[in-house]
Amino acid sequence: MSRDLLKRDLAPITPDALEVVDAEAARVLKLNLAGRRLVDFRGPHGWHLAAVNTGRLEPITGGAPAEVQLSLRRAQPLVEVRVPMRLAVAELDAVPRGATDPDLGAVVTAAEQAAQAEDSAIFNGLAAAGIKGIIPASPHAPHKLPADVRELPNTILAAREALRQAGISGPYALALAAPIYAQVLAAAEDGYPLAKRITQQVLDGPLVRAPAIQGGVLLSMRGGDYELHVGQDLSVGYAFHDRQNVELFITESFTFRTIEPAAAVTLLR
Repeated sequence: MSRDLLKRDLAPITPDALEVVDAEAARVLKLNLAGRRLVDFRGPHGWHLAAVNTGRLEPITGGAPAEVQLSLRRAQPLVEVRVPMRLAVAELDAVPRGATDPDLGAVVTAAEQAAQAEDSAIFNGLAAAGIKGIIPASPHAPHKLPADVRELPNTILAAREALRQAGISGPYALALAAPIYAQVLAAAEDGYPLAKRITQQVLDGPLVRAPAIQGGVLLSMRGGDYELHVGQDLSVGYAFHDRQNVELFITESFTFRTIEPAAAVTLLR
C-alpha cells in the first residue's frame, strides 16, 4: 500500500476519531482564513510541486564562451507549513464509544496558527520565502482609519478612488483586523447596521475578518493581481505517539505572488 507524507494510516486513531479531528480543523480554518477568499487560488497541485514559474530570466556568467548567453529560469519556491498538535489517546478513543465532547483544544490552536501563517504571508509577506505581501507591496499612500468606525465608509470610498485613479477596477473587497471587524459588526447608523451599509452600498465585494493583519486593506478582486499557489492543501497528518498521547499536525505547502502591487490600498490606525 502506498503511503503519502501525512502517514495517517500509521496513527493509532479510529476512523471516527480522525474524522472528528478533520472536521474541527476544517471548521476553525474556515473561520480564520481570509486571504484565499480574496485572491486567485491555484491548486492544489500535490506535494511534488516545489516552485512556481515566474517567466523571468536571470543572466549568469562563466562556463561558456563569451558569445554564448546563459540565463537561469527564475522560480519562486513553495514554503511548507507544519503545526504540531498533541492529543490524549483516551480522548480520541472516547469518540467511537459515543462521546460527543472530546477535548480538541489542541486542534483549535493548531488550526488558528496554520491560518495565521498562510494569511500573514499573503497580507504581510514572508521575505525568507521570497513572498511579497499585499500590504507592503502596495505603492499607494496608506489611508487613515477613522477613530469612529461609523466614518469608515468615507475612508473606503477614498481608498476606492485611489484604486480607480491607478486604473484598478473592481469589484473591491475589504479585509479588516479582527478587533475592527468586530466593531463594524456592532456599530449602527440610525439603527441601520454599519456592516450591511458597507457591503450593500460601499463595497461591491466581500467584507472579511482577517486576524493576521493590523488595520485593514482594500483590494481589487478583478483577478490576475494576486495568486496563491498551493501544493499540498491544508491537511491533518500523523507524527508519532506514546501510550498516553498522539501527535498529529496540520500542514500545507504554498507560495504567494503579487502580480500587480497597485491593486490594494492599506488602511492604518
